[in-house]
Formats: sequence, C-alpha cells, structure tokens
Amino acid sequence: MTHLPFSDRVEAGRLLGAELAKRKLPTNTIVLALPRGGVPVGREVARALHAPLDVVVVRKLGVPWQPELAMGAIAGGSAQVLNQELVAKLHVSRQEINAAVAEERAELERREKLYRGGRPAPDLRGRVVLLVDDGLATGSTMLVAARYVRALKPAKMIVAVPVGSAEACELLKQEADDFLCLATPEYFMAVGEWFRDFRQVSDAEVQQLLDECRHETEDLEAPHRR
Repeated sequence: MTHLPFSDRVEAGRLLGAELAKRKLPTNTIVLALPRGGVPVGREVARALHAPLDVVVVRKLGVPWQPELAMGAIAGGSAQVLNQELVAKLHVSRQEINAAVAEERAELERREKLYRGGRPAPDLRGRVVLLVDDGLATGSTMLVAARYVRALKPAKMIVAVPVGSAEACELLKQEADDFLCLATPEYFMAVGEWFRDFRQVSDAEVQQLLDECRHETEDLEAPHRR
C-alpha cells in the first residue's frame, strides 16, 4: 500500500520503478518522461529498469483569458487533443485555438532541441515504451503524449504514474496497453497536493538528469539506434 504524500518526485520514482521492475519488462524498453516534472520520476524508473531515458514534450493549450485552464494539449508531429465540451462552453474561437497552438508549438520545439542537445528523437518502432509523469489530474497531457507515441508504432505502450485522479486513470487505461498508478486518492484537486516537496523543475535540471542517464545507458541504447 502506498502512503501519501510522497516526500518528493525522487521517492515517487523509486517506488514506481520498484513496482515496474516486478513486471520483468524486455531489454528493449525505453522510458519516456513528460517534462519537466515527470523527468525526476522517469530518472528513477529508468535506473530501476536499467533502461534508457528520453522525453516526450507535451504542451498544454490554455484558454486565452485563463491560461491555467487547459482546453487541450499538443505533442510532436500533428498530435493534438482538444476538450471540445470546454471549448464550446467558453466559446473559444478557431482563431484563438490556432493562435494558442502556434505559440505552444514554438515552445515545444524549443524544449525538444534544448533537452536533446541536437540528438535525434529515439526510434520507438517495435519497442516497449514506458510513459511516465509525476501524476495525472485531468490526464489531457498524458493522453496526447500517448497518442503521439502510438503513432510511432511501438510494440507496447505502458503509462505509469505515482498518483492520479480516478477519472484520469480510467481515461488512460483505455488508451494504453498497460497502466500503473500507485495511488488514486478519493478527493483529488491537484498533483502537487500529494507531494511534500513539489518545487518546480528547471530546464537545467531536466538536461542534467537526461545527460546522467544517457551516460549510464549508452551501451543499452546502441543496438536500438537507427
């Protein structure tokens, strides 16, 4: 049984990694974390599985006059999810949606270049892909990440998080081939309430964690490079 709150993302990642290690995943497994908060969790999962770590960058589409309220999300390529019910309720125009997509697409591309340091995105075809974040509130960002990854033809896609709302977990169970969430509290407002330390993760920390993991797993990743 998982006791909440987690002390921080590192502890959550270690607990998640321990559970995933019991599943005896194949050697071609790759961990993809959602930046920025998912990367410290993914780092510990990758360490537990002796698997390579990379990122799948997803950007929330905020309502123009209330940016913290997500009306959807985008990932690489043309992957996009919109909350059509919310868009209709708030009368968000197609022009406003397109403007938000353009702005977030630019930031998504900036982050991908920054985090990978010019390296190509990993080839996911035929591999087991483990999608990791620090938690699921609405599930919209993980949903678009999952659909983006699915389009890249992995053999299997697993979504794993330390904590999530019951609604978001049900949503992702339908999207993934396998799903793991350590805790689904009955009253769920935000991911951060289930961590004692939920400080913001910086771009520099993301780069450092990815570099550390790359150095440790270069020999594991080499056979799967194009």
